[in-house]
Amino acid sequence: MSILSELNTLFEAANIPVETGVFSGVPPDEYLVLTPLTDTFAVYGDNKPLADVSEVRISLFSKNNYLQRKNQLVRMLLQADFVITDRRYIGHEDDTGYHHYAIDVAKEYETEEL
Repeated sequence: MSILSELNTLFEAANIPVETGVFSGVPPDEYLVLTPLTDTFAVYGDNKPLADVSEVRISLFSKNNYLQRKNQLVRMLLQADFVITDRRYIGHEDDTGYHHYAIDVAKEYETEEL
């Protein structure tokens, strides 16, 4: 499983519209965009990584009060064993009317045979 597929499954089960990279079509009043940030190998003595650490930025866009949804997302992520590496309010986009809030998460996955 990958971090993107795991996040998509988590948010779809919660009935939150989510896409990767950019939201296509007409966006609803509240939606998520996933942006991959990093894929790193942990360092091992034999130079053969056993784990891949993936990090993704979850951008919440909301025309409503975003705080309740932000808190729900944080609870969901922690319950699903994601590590939250950063949370920040990006700002209000006056041209679209959306509040933009970002949550960066990381998770470790076993490497596949290289």
